[in-house]
Amino acid sequence: MDRLGANPANSCPLTPLSFLERAATVFSDSPSIVYHDTVFTWSQTFRRCLRLASALVSLGISRRDVVSVVLPNVPAMYEMHFGVPMSGAVLNTINTRLDARTVAVLLKHSGSKLVFVDPASLQLVRDALQLLPPGHPAPRVVPVDDPHEKEFPAAPAETLTYERLLEKHGDPDFVWVRPASEWDPMVLNYTSGTTSAPKGVVHCHRALFLVTLDTLVEWAVPPRPTYLWTLPMFHTNGWNFPWGMAVVGGANVCLRRVDAGEVYAAIARRGVTHLCGAPVVLNMLANAAPEGQGPPLPRKVRVLTAGAPPPAAVLRRAEAAGFDVTHGYGLTETAGVVVCCTWKGGEWDRLPATERARLKARQGVRTAGMAELDVVVDGGRGVPHDGATTGEVVLRGACVMLGYLDDDAATKAAIRDDGWFYTGDVGVIHPDGYLEIRDRSKDVIISGGENISSVELESVLYAHPAVTEAAAVARPDEFWGETPCAFVSLKEGAEAAGRVVTADAIIAWCRERMPHYMAPQTVVFLPELPKTSTGKVKKYVLRDVAKGMGPIRRNTSKM
Repeated sequence: MDRLGANPANSCPLTPLSFLERAATVFSDSPSIVYHDTVFTWSQTFRRCLRLASALVSLGISRRDVVSVVLPNVPAMYEMHFGVPMSGAVLNTINTRLDARTVAVLLKHSGSKLVFVDPASLQLVRDALQLLPPGHPAPRVVPVDDPHEKEFPAAPAETLTYERLLEKHGDPDFVWVRPASEWDPMVLNYTSGTTSAPKGVVHCHRALFLVTLDTLVEWAVPPRPTYLWTLPMFHTNGWNFPWGMAVVGGANVCLRRVDAGEVYAAIARRGVTHLCGAPVVLNMLANAAPEGQGPPLPRKVRVLTAGAPPPAAVLRRAEAAGFDVTHGYGLTETAGVVVCCTWKGGEWDRLPATERARLKARQGVRTAGMAELDVVVDGGRGVPHDGATTGEVVLRGACVMLGYLDDDAATKAAIRDDGWFYTGDVGVIHPDGYLEIRDRSKDVIISGGENISSVELESVLYAHPAVTEAAAVARPDEFWGETPCAFVSLKEGAEAAGRVVTADAIIAWCRERMPHYMAPQTVVFLPELPKTSTGKVKKYVLRDVAKGMGPIRRNTSKM
């Protein structure tokens, strides 16, 4: 046996791109993508993705070049997840909610060679290109027309749009570029929209292959589901379901925007069986359900939620509306959901609804594809499983990133010599072995599933000419889960000469300098921020104040 091992027949590189080739054979005539009156089959989607890969190569895109995408959940966005890496390039999906300044930083940092852009984001990208440093090569822009959006005129006839690119340069018989190694990079995702120190997470073909299959197994996705795209595909590649739906031959029902009425209509009209989303989406759907008329769904719809701990009350309302909710946990650095509150069947089914919701709100246990999970304190010692002793959540397994692009220091800080990936999240492990997140050591505010850096917000606040001290924490929000709450103290004489500094003025200042969703929703003025003896702001005191203010209340019928 000593002479047996890897050979060319048993060690070909793993890649999720192979799922599409199989789907074109097994599910050839089954619907792959549904968008308004447009319906593609799996054989058509395979050929369109080959056309895309071929066209990119004809434009000069080669192995490891970065191709960026600024698109909502439309058919082209789905095709990007296969077609771009099938050319050998690295796919970089960009959050459509970012501002031009942030997009410029990401395009520069990634070295993007080409950008596919939705009409709604075309001006955003044009503004971003104007902000690139002199001499930095600007990526080529290819608009992606949407004939269903009448407010956006079609591109001029001479413009090379996405469909014209496929028609003019695409070869449906193209031999796609397989990875030379399964460790080759396949996607580049940014942890948050930051303008100062972007952290680009790089994942390889192997990790995405394994996490895709792992998620399908954990969620027990059956063959030929109908999957509704309520989760943005730019959000950690839609938790790998672009590739996962090819495995099971699912129908991808695309939604450009998430509206409670449209979601319920799509569920009824398309026979939706599965959807994913942050707790904010779950809350929106639960609040839009008609009261006193029974569940509004024609059948049970399975929901996978992650991105922030869902409140138990939201889980109760969602399940009362007819949704079967599964709660998971993951990070951009783990390529999706790698911890799941796996349900214990009959043992937990017999519990009262409030107790079931409390249990389901926990993050859970590692999925089958992850090697290990632990909660550790200084020195790497695991905490006792008592549900009370806190420590940092650490993970190891095939789904952990290769590292941060061009940031060795951040990579070494996260992936340490002891063999663990340190998440920065603080949690406990209960006696039954289930993880529960209690806090975030990095002071990240999670709003609608999007990470907001309190440090970045504070830097913008400190730049205001009237502000002398600033700190940002999370305040509960009925719709978004959390939103930023800023505590500021003003410089002496800042309001002299009739120059009144108001909360609205502070918010407007921030919105001019960062994406609106990252700006504070609440501003509290204090004479001085509470500090420790060493001069550090006592954020735990401010968190208690923000929590005591109660949640921000909104109209939750739409996002």
